[in-house]
Amino acid sequence: MSGEKLVGIVLVSHSAEVAASVAELAKGLAGGATAVPVAPAGGTEGGGLGTSAELISAAAASVDRGAGVAVLTDLGSAVLTVKALLAEGDELPDGTRLVDAPFVEGAVAAVVTASTGADLAAVEAAATEAYSYRKT
Repeated sequence: MSGEKLVGIVLVSHSAEVAASVAELAKGLAGGATAVPVAPAGGTEGGGLGTSAELISAAAASVDRGAGVAVLTDLGSAVLTVKALLAEGDELPDGTRLVDAPFVEGAVAAVVTASTGADLAAVEAAATEAYSYRKT
């Protein structure tokens, strides 16, 4: 996959531990998916619960490979923080998209799909489709 542009994935949670654990789980269930750039952006700069625009921006910049960045969030204010960053226009890399998907299942689907070299639209579609996964 050397030189291949892969979609980057940012996982935004109110908890640093949750974001890091979901990133680890998604990469592990995707067969390691070591080439896929995935970054957790959880909690606040001080280590507390919440969301941080600065941590989200830094995570997005760290996974940007020129193929777009898919951002998945856990709860409402994380969504609002990402929407505010997108509205600013220059806080996130070009091609960054907020993906409406379940956090854990969507993250796994996004990482698996990104690992195939799929484009941002396909990664978003796979993550969004995770809403239809039934557990009964």
